[in-house]
Amino acid sequence: MEEDGFKHVPVLLTECLEQLGVRPDGIYVDGTLGGAGHSVHIAALAKEGRLIGIDQDADAVRAAGERLAPYRDRVTIVRNNYCNIREILEWAGIKKVDGILLDLGVSSYQLDTPGRGFSYREDAPLDMRMDDRQEKTARDIVNGYGEHELYRVIRDYGEDNFAKNIAKHIVRARQEKPIETTFELNEVIRGAIPAKVRAGAGHPSKRTFQAIRIELNRELEVLTESLDGMIDLLNDGGRLCVITFHSLEDRIVKTCFKRNEKPCICPPDFPVCVCGKKAKGIALTRKPILPSEREMEENPRSKSAKLRVFERMGGQS
Repeated sequence: MEEDGFKHVPVLLTECLEQLGVRPDGIYVDGTLGGAGHSVHIAALAKEGRLIGIDQDADAVRAAGERLAPYRDRVTIVRNNYCNIREILEWAGIKKVDGILLDLGVSSYQLDTPGRGFSYREDAPLDMRMDDRQEKTARDIVNGYGEHELYRVIRDYGEDNFAKNIAKHIVRARQEKPIETTFELNEVIRGAIPAKVRAGAGHPSKRTFQAIRIELNRELEVLTESLDGMIDLLNDGGRLCVITFHSLEDRIVKTCFKRNEKPCICPPDFPVCVCGKKAKGIALTRKPILPSEREMEENPRSKSAKLRVFERMGGQS
């Protein structure tokens, strides 16, 4: 389905609905609403319930509003960042919810819209903002960060073996003139990676573009700062479902779920717990749920998706 140009193929849809266990009278939050690919199904199932959809992207909010129009009696859409979920729920008069869904990363729409500057396959100004109310853009990072800062971003968030050389080439190129567009950045990156490596791997810019996008939108910081609070907002038996698309995100989610399942920090040789930290629930996914072969074939962008699920147990915060 497509509204106002916003195409969204929901990843792991069946698995998410199954894990959320949507009840007709339940209250649910989609923290990364996008084109409402998941939410339209949640809203259809929660007939007497409520759905809060959150997204910071104006295009997503507009498109989701159109797609969710048949369910407007039980859907509230908020343009915001999911890190503010507690304040959003307070504003909506909600204390606890029965399920929260996060579908992380960049949407198909954002990648496929040239003017947004997310894609290395389309020539466009270096933007990459998920929220266009933010002043800082990818251009500011590429032209403003020092060489060591660029190296850190590309190494840590792009996990690129040539991060040091790419940072060096960026600094050298911008001394001639500012790097303004995605294709200009492509050329710089291409020159920093040996030809034999470029020939044997994917697009040479993929990791650097990912790194700049993550840095600009503070994606990993926001995720790290939000997950514990989301678990606290769940009713007993409520579930937090998180879809990640690369190892950095998955590691944060896995670590958080483990910490909330086994929070005790007492030394292993202590006979009893004295730290007083109590488990908040259980991670239902020892190994992440992956897309089926059929889904990966029909939607290639789902190939790197991983779903982890945490269930709240044992009372309220």
